[in-house]
Amino acid sequence: MPPADRQPSRQDCTPFLRWAGSKRRLLPILRTYWKKQHKRYLEPFAGSACLFFALNPPKAILGDLNPELISTYLEVKYRLDAVLDHLKTLTPASKDEYLALRATKPTEMPPAARAARFIYLNRFCFNGIYRTNLNGEFNVPYSGDRCGNLPEEGLFKRCSRRLKTARFLNGDFEAVLEHAERGDFVYMDPPFAVRARRVFREYDPSTFTHEDINRLRGWMDRLAAARVNFVVSYAESDEADILRKGFGYETVSVRRNIAGFAAHRALSNELLISNILR
Repeated sequence: MPPADRQPSRQDCTPFLRWAGSKRRLLPILRTYWKKQHKRYLEPFAGSACLFFALNPPKAILGDLNPELISTYLEVKYRLDAVLDHLKTLTPASKDEYLALRATKPTEMPPAARAARFIYLNRFCFNGIYRTNLNGEFNVPYSGDRCGNLPEEGLFKRCSRRLKTARFLNGDFEAVLEHAERGDFVYMDPPFAVRARRVFREYDPSTFTHEDINRLRGWMDRLAAARVNFVVSYAESDEADILRKGFGYETVSVRRNIAGFAAHRALSNELLISNILR
């Protein structure tokens, strides 16, 4: 299949966050799995939530293991003006500002300032990576003005409106899946746990393990038995073979920015595993 490089149409609401491993290039394919009869959208590995923003579902539950990410979504949802006021005080694409914010403990900041910190670090860190040391401290290096500017205020406002339909859960993916019921659409894009080759992992202290792969597979069976529609996206690998057994799937080629620079882009295969007939 040719690379999934088609971009979403202009009426789509793009995410305000960058995210390593984002499925933005797969949106034209992924959004075809959503049907009019679906009543609610569930995503237990939210990341930048690009499919949620593109679909604009009537109701949603978004979850993630990252407390800073969930806290930021809540502030953008409920207190966007305060977040924007804090962002306006920060110097765009400044290494000194970046390093000072990175050294600041988010737990000692007011919620809106904490969200602004997360957004700023996300915009100007290397390759949209979220990585922490064993003490839970964000430690991704500064990337510079290659990342562009902070998102425009209009984009934040569009995202804030769409987040009004979502409930947020901070924790393990099972916390979201426990709410799944018939009529829901569940999209799962877990961090990769691939032995055979080097693949970026989102969370350092809590990487997705092979035990988690088995737990996820168990939930796929439970969702199918309950007749809950789902899609799982996963890198082509032995682990993907465990997830796809007995389910329908399609293979798509995605152009990945492996090292953060255009010269190192390469095609890789990803599986979209689902119990939805199309």
